Amino acid sequence: MLNKPTDYIASLAKGLRVIEAFGTDTPRLSIAEAASATGLDRATARRALLTLTREGYADYDGKFFTLTPRVLRLGVSALASLPLPQLVQPWLDQLSEQIGESCSVALLDETEIVYVARAAQKRVMSIGLMPGSRLPAFCTSMGRILLASLPREQAIALIEKSDLTPRTPFSVTDPAEIIRRVDQAREDGFAVIDQEVEIGLRSIAIPLFDKHGRTVAALNIGLSATSADADTLAERFLPKLLSVQSGLRRVL
Repeated sequence: MLNKPTDYIASLAKGLRVIEAFGTDTPRLSIAEAASATGLDRATARRALLTLTREGYADYDGKFFTLTPRVLRLGVSALASLPLPQLVQPWLDQLSEQIGESCSVALLDETEIVYVARAAQKRVMSIGLMPGSRLPAFCTSMGRILLASLPREQAIALIEKSDLTPRTPFSVTDPAEIIRRVDQAREDGFAVIDQEVEIGLRSIAIPLFDKHGRTVAALNIGLSATSADADTLAERFLPKLLSVQSGLRRVL
C-alpha cells in the first residue's frame, strides 16, 4: 500500500508501460509509436527505450526497438514465484495422460486469460500455447469460467471494455450474448467453447477452488473438433475435471 508520494517510483511505472506496449501486433516500436501507445511524451518514451536497451532488455536498429529474450526473465521469474503452477502441474500431467488430450490452467488478467501451467498431448491450435501465453477471456472456456467467478457487474464491465474482434466465424461478439453465456457458466459450473478461438478447437473448463471455496484459477481440456461433438464434452470429460478440482481444493 502506498502511504506517501515518495513510495511511488514514477520512472519505473513508465518503463513498465513501455514494456507492455510491445506485443504480437507490435513487436517493433519506434519512439513515436511507443509514445503514442503509452501516452508518454516522446522524450520520456525515448529515455525508457534507451534504458531498456542499455540494460539488455531491448535492441535498437537505429529506427525501431525490439524486446530481447532477456525480458522473458521478468515473466518467468513471476511465474516461478507463484505456487499455483507447481501445485497444479502434476495433476495436469496425470489428467492429460489419462484422457490423451491437452490440459491447461489459467488466471484472469483484466480482459485476458494468462496460462500458468499446461500439459500438451498434441497441438490443436496453430499457435503454441505455454505458460505466459494470453488469449481473450470473452471467447475462451477458461475466460468465461473466470468471468463467471466475479461479481456479475464486474464481469459485465470487463466484457464491455474487451476487444470483441471475432477470432473465427463462430466467435460470439454480442456483449449481451456473452454475458448470457457467462451467466450460464456460473449456473452450470462449467463452460464449453465450440471453435470460437480457432477453427477446429473445442474446449471445456471448470473453476479451481481453494479450501475456502474461492475461485483461484480455471482448468480446461482442449481438443480437436473431430474428436468429440460440443454437446458431448460435459458427459465425456466433466467427471475427470471435477475429480481434479476436488483433489486440488485440498491443497490450494
